Amino acid sequence: MRPEYLIQGEPARLFPVLATTSKEGRTTSILLACLSKIDEFTRELLRPIGVSVGKRASVECWTEIVFKNESKGIKDRPDGLIIVRNGQKEWRCLVEAKVGIAELTADQIEKYRNLAKENGIDCVLTISNQFATRVDHHPIEAVRKTRSKIPIFHWSWMFVLTSADLLIKTNSIEDRDQYLLLEELRRFLTHDSAGVKGFDSMPPEWVELNKQVSAGSKISTKSEIAQSVLVAWHQETKDLSLILSRLTEASVSERLSRKHAADPSLRIADELQHLKEQCKLETWLDIPNAAAPLEVVADIARRTVEVSMSISAPKDKQSSKARLNWLLRQFREKVPDDLHIRFIWPGRSENNHADFKSLKEDPSIIELNKNGSQVLGFQIFISRRLSSRFTQRKNFISDLEEIVPEFYREVGQFIVPWREKAPQIKSQRNEASDVTVQALEEESEANAVSGNDNSA
Repeated sequence: MRPEYLIQGEPARLFPVLATTSKEGRTTSILLACLSKIDEFTRELLRPIGVSVGKRASVECWTEIVFKNESKGIKDRPDGLIIVRNGQKEWRCLVEAKVGIAELTADQIEKYRNLAKENGIDCVLTISNQFATRVDHHPIEAVRKTRSKIPIFHWSWMFVLTSADLLIKTNSIEDRDQYLLLEELRRFLTHDSAGVKGFDSMPPEWVELNKQVSAGSKISTKSEIAQSVLVAWHQETKDLSLILSRLTEASVSERLSRKHAADPSLRIADELQHLKEQCKLETWLDIPNAAAPLEVVADIARRTVEVSMSISAPKDKQSSKARLNWLLRQFREKVPDDLHIRFIWPGRSENNHADFKSLKEDPSIIELNKNGSQVLGFQIFISRRLSSRFTQRKNFISDLEEIVPEFYREVGQFIVPWREKAPQIKSQRNEASDVTVQALEEESEANAVSGNDNSA
């Protein structure tokens, strides 16, 4: 039954009867229909928003909605409505979606915020090919800065596709019919007609920023060019985490400090300052159960992409050479030609590095000119100089999305961190020996005492 506050609305259809030109409406309807039918999929997508969907909860999804108190002549209307009922509680969410190259606008979202407030709707959810680091970090800055109390959440279509992909690959759908339905959704979203795509190009400002750095100009933290590049970088690093999620069949996420997770504006300010000082864009990607996060650095001044993992050296090895050999034994025979290992030394000693091939042939290289210091850790990395491709908007992204998975596939997934051995209980033989030794010592002391008495 249609909610009483709507004068118009259709249940989300798996097979919507829409004009062939309505790609956006068709894709949104199919997604919302699947949300109302596939339990695990719904829980997976709504959990980051903070909505609990228990086994007794009911989920309704509507499209082509019109509210009773809506003013006549309104052109912009939300694409859908999600309702989750848990007992007496009801959570409602307006949905606005874009596909292909269409982008969300702050003005339109603000209208839907007002509409939500007027009709007792809890929040607004946007879906597009734009990327957000977290569902509560909207890709549009003006939306993040508004003072409205109606929260805005965001999914990229790739986030939706990746969530479906992981549920399928990990066999997480209990009901067979729901599993088949999710497979069909994944098949649909991967087809060009759905209008779903990854982040594939830096903005025009990327070319201009590279020119500035090459000319020796300083990057200003207030520069709109730098801010545009940083926002694009955040979208790309989110897409990278989704790519790695699909490749590893695990949930890969970007690592953020608590303050940056709580305040995306502070994150942008801090990273703009870092960009100004270092001319570098950086991110860390957490892969479940990996030895360490993947660190990805795009060095604008050198036009290089560096991917690395850092681990501690084993403390049970006495020499730096032995500690290095422990690491070298973890690698396969064939590794990337540009694989290097950086040595982390104590105190203020400068960290140096050497290529993997040279170290494999002569591990004693590590002990040169360090005056007996023991290495504390290793940074395993590849550094690719992209030259002119680095400054090109599409080639930079395609090269980055090739280098990062390559490093993890060929190197990162084989690295095992050192762990200190757990304390061990002595064997019974050792305990018996200890008892025997103690008894002999006591007997010897008694004889000595007795001998002293006799002599007296």
